[in-house]
Amino acid sequence: MARTVGKITLVRRIVQVCMLVLFCLPPLLAGWGLAGLFAGGDGEVATPAEGVFFGSLSSSSVSGVTLFDPLAALEVLAASRSLLVASALAGALLVAVVYGLVRARAFCSWVCPVNLIGEGVDAARRRLGIAVPESTVPRRAKIGVAVAVVALSALVGFPVFELVSPIGAVNKGLVFGGFAGLGTLVAIVIAELLVSRRVWCRSLCPLGGTFQVLGRAGQVNVAIDHGACIHCDKCREACLADPAILDAPLAGADVIVRAGDCMACGACVDACPTDALRFRLGRPRKPAAAPADEALTAL
Repeated sequence: MARTVGKITLVRRIVQVCMLVLFCLPPLLAGWGLAGLFAGGDGEVATPAEGVFFGSLSSSSVSGVTLFDPLAALEVLAASRSLLVASALAGALLVAVVYGLVRARAFCSWVCPVNLIGEGVDAARRRLGIAVPESTVPRRAKIGVAVAVVALSALVGFPVFELVSPIGAVNKGLVFGGFAGLGTLVAIVIAELLVSRRVWCRSLCPLGGTFQVLGRAGQVNVAIDHGACIHCDKCREACLADPAILDAPLAGADVIVRAGDCMACGACVDACPTDALRFRLGRPRKPAAAPADEALTAL
């Protein structure tokens, strides 16, 4: 039976597609083609970089302000072995603050094209009737992957993740024609179709691990009305991040999904048949009877 697409999910997918289009607009408006191809005639045309906005999800320029994703900035700093790369620090700090205040992993669900592909793989697997484990790798493993990526960048002297990033294979490929991470993207599709559900986004993506750590400060959170919850587990079935992040609120030990891994995707809100889940601003304190192992569930 086909799943009904909820309102939040529909809006989120429109935003994801619009983000792809946004990065494609600068070269098109400058008279160029996609994938780094020149589509103009013999006359002089502006380069896409001369516009108000240009770049990729790793590094962009908006009205002269350079923005970096936090992991890319850490890789650049580690590879250069210097804290003097001021543009990387400033650009990454701005991105980290904005996403951190909202919900850091909202990038993963609302912006990242790999998540959009992953949701397509989920739909294809359901249609094909392929059963895979919900989880095979701990979700916190991606934090370790992020640390390893930065350390390796320092060791070899260049940002290693940018060479294999599946995000770049989609985003940079469309804009610049560089498909360096295409092999990684193909491997992800195969693994998520046949091995484990959303194993890359949940457990292995180093950028997701970076945002997972930043996610503890997020002010946009999923809140639960314990009186309306009927414990049908439809929210757990829909969760894109990891159903385990819903354990505390469903058990009555918390009033919001507090884990930094929450992507604020709204899938659980859409799936709830009693409207027991909703988005709310702020991070209220846990109830007095909250479990003592808060540190273990925080991320």
